[in-house]
Amino acid sequence: MTLKNSAQSSAAGCQPGQDKRYFTFSNYLYKKFGKKVYKITLDAGFSCPNRDGTISSGGCIFCDESGSFSKAHSSLLSVEEQVQTAINNLPKRFKAELFLAYFQAFSNTYAPLEKLKSVYDGAFTDPRVVGISIGTRPDCVDKDKLNLISSYKNPWLELGLQTAHDKTLKLINRGHDFKCFEKAYILAKEAGINVCVHIILGLPGETPKDMLKTARILSNMGVEGVKIHALTVLQNTPLAKIHSKSPIQLLSEDEYCNLVCDIIEILPPKTTIHRVGGSGLSTTLIAPLWARNKFETMNKIDRILWERNTCQGAKYRG
Repeated sequence: MTLKNSAQSSAAGCQPGQDKRYFTFSNYLYKKFGKKVYKITLDAGFSCPNRDGTISSGGCIFCDESGSFSKAHSSLLSVEEQVQTAINNLPKRFKAELFLAYFQAFSNTYAPLEKLKSVYDGAFTDPRVVGISIGTRPDCVDKDKLNLISSYKNPWLELGLQTAHDKTLKLINRGHDFKCFEKAYILAKEAGINVCVHIILGLPGETPKDMLKTARILSNMGVEGVKIHALTVLQNTPLAKIHSKSPIQLLSEDEYCNLVCDIIEILPPKTTIHRVGGSGLSTTLIAPLWARNKFETMNKIDRILWERNTCQGAKYRG
């Protein structure tokens, strides 16, 4: 891509005056609401079928006891209390005016419909909450649950896929295959829900070609959002036990950042990038140590995109 491709850059969210060459979720929210919107991370006390024995008792090999949650709130607080605590504090720190309720910990559709409605309703006790984002597994959704989610303002569903390769899904003890994800994605689209897909780079046995294939599959599906993570070894996980016996070959920061840039180029210009680096890992992270500083990683991704003179969608094939 050359400097002459300014029209393509603009379509990808690389607009004059912006410091990103990809379409961030925060930019999407600002364009939609005209104000800064901040995601409130919530823990509603849900579990996971891959932990409670329904599918498995060990969980995914990379997941710790917090269920990919930063433990920003006490589990003793109700959803309503968590929302109000965040709204009372976040505007001072981040100048946020509006909020998106994000149910993050474990599988947030893994409960009867009546309980889900009660929990989700609790997120909208303040009029400044303008939407809802629900993190879950593909095997924990059905038409009734998705219809419930679609009844709320500006609904997003965050589906953990991690990889499109069944061999890897089995290796990491994910508990579902790609067809299960595909079915859940189609049902969510039929319900009118935006979908953000989580993927992990550097999973055992996967080559850069494998990781880019996952990105191309999601690109062809036209997903509304993608959240990109590096494989990390956290304390008290099955992966930590494996790593202690035989160290796993993890991606270097340079390898990860270049792969993220490759993926950004593949994704459609309208796909929102929710995250390109992890957070909340410093106290439990074993490896790689570079993952402790997500801002440094984000800055390196920005530099690579500028050095390549490229942006999101530059290699999107439609």
